[in-house]
Amino acid sequence: MDYTKAVGFITGEYYHIFNRGVEKITIFPHGSDYWRFVKSLKQFNTAEPAYKIDRLNKKGIALDSKPYVEIIAYCINPNHFHLLLRQVEERGVTEFMRKLGTGYTMYFNKRYERSGVLFQGKFKFTHMDRNEQLLYTSAYVNFNSEIHGIAKAEKYRWCSMPEYLSGEKILCRKDIILEQFKCAKEYKDFAEKTATFAKSKKGMENIAIE
Repeated sequence: MDYTKAVGFITGEYYHIFNRGVEKITIFPHGSDYWRFVKSLKQFNTAEPAYKIDRLNKKGIALDSKPYVEIIAYCINPNHFHLLLRQVEERGVTEFMRKLGTGYTMYFNKRYERSGVLFQGKFKFTHMDRNEQLLYTSAYVNFNSEIHGIAKAEKYRWCSMPEYLSGEKILCRKDIILEQFKCAKEYKDFAEKTATFAKSKKGMENIAIE
């Protein structure tokens, strides 16, 4: 029995979330689209309504509300994305992904004068039920641009690997991963080996539909 599927996402647990464009279309055609999605990862991670978020941001007022999730790692590729999340509020993953998906679809359809769904059904997820899986998935997400031959992960603007190496706190909670290594370089070496292994595998993801 898929416990996660039966009772919903579990607060305090980690999940690999991924989805792609309907019919594999490119959903991030330009740099500004990537930037919009990255910005949305931060803006929609709150119970505040979207109109209030925009209004407060324009006034330079920080939101004083709890996030739905902690973002551990992410990678945004031309036709799909990967997120590694920890749920910190009840129904946090579900609400966060609903707002993220709806918000980006509305933006994309308006900009490119289209209508209808943008993503290929409901997002897919895998529950991280052991630490080894969490570490492996963090590396898989952080190095996903290399796995797909898009760009070197450490220089790819649209993934969290540069943040892991910089030591800066920008969007991700990295300590749960990095504290298990002597330094960021050791983690990078681990992630590179993981990416090499992933490239040799086909159909590696254990996909569950929400």
